[in-house]
Amino acid sequence: MTAMAQAGGAAFAFWRMLLIVFSPHQNLRYFRESLAVQWRNRGLAMEMVRRDLRGQFAGQFFGAFWIFGHPIIQFCVYIFIFAVVFKTRIDRSIDLPRDYTTYILVGLVPWLFIQQSLVRTSTSLVAQANLVKQVVFPIDVLPFCAVLISLVPLLVGLAVIAVYTLLTQGMLPWTFVLLPLVVALSISLMTGIGFLLATATPFFRDLKDIIQVATIVGVYVIPAFYLPQWVPDKLRFLLYLNPFSYVIWVYQDTLYFGRVAHPWSWLVFAVGSIAVLTLGYRAFRAVRIFIADVL
Repeated sequence: MTAMAQAGGAAFAFWRMLLIVFSPHQNLRYFRESLAVQWRNRGLAMEMVRRDLRGQFAGQFFGAFWIFGHPIIQFCVYIFIFAVVFKTRIDRSIDLPRDYTTYILVGLVPWLFIQQSLVRTSTSLVAQANLVKQVVFPIDVLPFCAVLISLVPLLVGLAVIAVYTLLTQGMLPWTFVLLPLVVALSISLMTGIGFLLATATPFFRDLKDIIQVATIVGVYVIPAFYLPQWVPDKLRFLLYLNPFSYVIWVYQDTLYFGRVAHPWSWLVFAVGSIAVLTLGYRAFRAVRIFIADVL
């Protein structure tokens, strides 16, 4: 009877935990709380972002130029390799309304934001161990700050795409009005992932190196340099298993196609961004009291 009672108690605890994790009421509460925390600390976050950007290039001859120079140089290198050296072309049609250079930029720009966000958020607590150990400091803001800093190359890239589109097309597609929504969802998604990475890295320090390697490889497993139909049928499912493919497709709809060509990607992106932010913040809240002890 004792063993049966223990097994029954364990089963009850397991199902209770599942109900808590997947409870709509609980998740809605944590989602609202995560937004409220970032809004309450917005002044602190912006000041930390300004200090980080100033500190990155302090004392350098070109100074703040590199804030814009780094992403622009990366864009030029990829365009040169794929559009000039490999001479890759896309036959323009109603389905593919713009040139290959635009296609590369539209896929690469959000990826650089994703890449930097993953790397920065994974070390956001470890790199600021002195702040984490201060009882009064709101460490919830650190992953969010890392995402905001990573937002700079995204904004630079979006400006480059807008200028290039105007020069080559003479006008911007109407879908550009959706950019604020797309960027907001991107921030939500990467902040949620950032909470998860920031939570795990103090306990598993190798994670930051795994992330760096994964982001180097990752640019080639998203539909940024090739069309999905160019991928062999047997391997195409990998594109759909990659959650970041849906992010790229949404940006392509907004900046390249000028229409909602991937409706399912919008649904996955929107729901996923909210869900990941909620679950990431819940995990962070559950573990953060132990983080200072391992730093």
